[in-house]
Amino acid sequence: MKDYKVCVYAITKNEEKFVSRWVSSMQEADKIVVLDTGSTDNTVSLLENLGVEVHTQIFNPWRFDEARNASLALVPPEYDICVCVDLDEVFSKGWKEELLKVWNDDVTRVRYNYNWSFDEYGNPGTSFLINKIHKNGYYKWTHPVHEVLTPLREEKEVLCDTIEVNHYPDKTKSRSSYLPLLELSVREDPEDDRNMHYLGREYMYYKKWDEAITTLKKHLTLKKATWKDERAASMRFIGRCYKAKGEKEEAIKWYQDAINETPYLREGYVELAYIYYEDKDYLMAYDYLRKALEIKNKSKSYINEEFAWNSFIYDVISICAFNLGYYEESVKWVKKALELDKNNIRLQLNLEQMEKYLK
Repeated sequence: MKDYKVCVYAITKNEEKFVSRWVSSMQEADKIVVLDTGSTDNTVSLLENLGVEVHTQIFNPWRFDEARNASLALVPPEYDICVCVDLDEVFSKGWKEELLKVWNDDVTRVRYNYNWSFDEYGNPGTSFLINKIHKNGYYKWTHPVHEVLTPLREEKEVLCDTIEVNHYPDKTKSRSSYLPLLELSVREDPEDDRNMHYLGREYMYYKKWDEAITTLKKHLTLKKATWKDERAASMRFIGRCYKAKGEKEEAIKWYQDAINETPYLREGYVELAYIYYEDKDYLMAYDYLRKALEIKNKSKSYINEEFAWNSFIYDVISICAFNLGYYEESVKWVKKALELDKNNIRLQLNLEQMEKYLK
């Protein structure tokens, strides 16, 4: 095995609470460099005390891609592999050894597992594959926010599913800069399907229903918008917006479109089922949830959502089954929900009530 040199690089600002854990996780690297973008807490001193090389640069106006590129420029040319990891992220132990098992002179980028969120019991929620490990000198970062690595020459990507990164974000930090940066990103490249989708989603998060609908519909018209999973997500988000506006029939139409686009994904079935559930149309809700549960494989993309895979889906179908008189099924499903959410008192009470009907 060739002795490739690995350098971790990152940007940071006011993340002193993460420094010790992060540096410990990155120790397997041959070098760690961090670009501080204006911390006013002890982030810099803590990093330096732990032996990390730290540089400082202020970006005004702020752009994630410019900061990422500046941090990448700190990686010395003699280092073969660049690993971009934020301070709120933690590698699984042995990550470098696993990386070197799949790396060779032809590889330019590695895709690996990323646990973006966790439930209260520490189980992964939203998980997908990311690819921020790359060959030195082969990439640059682009887009003001939701920045991506853009190849400068022909690339070859390999999968390493034995590497895992866990994300433990600071939930007190504001993401208020995201919306204007996404609007800027779309102005800079109005044909970029990914950022058009993200902008529509951001409008939805801000409850700007009409702006979200317009933007997400525009995403669906773009020539580059060919990835079915993301197209279906736009359709679901349009459905959510219409539902929030009280236009239920239009919402149902868009959820059905999402299902037709990606019949292999659970999310559309579950969201549509919940509309019927709220209307107490338990048979329709039950039918769609059963179809969702026939899908056993969770996608490895960022499109997957927790509600389709955690206790929620089993909770709702248990109530539907109970109201339809399917008492044995209702008990089976609520027990499944409790396996995933064992401390939920409401679920425990539901189980007690449902079991009475089996006697």
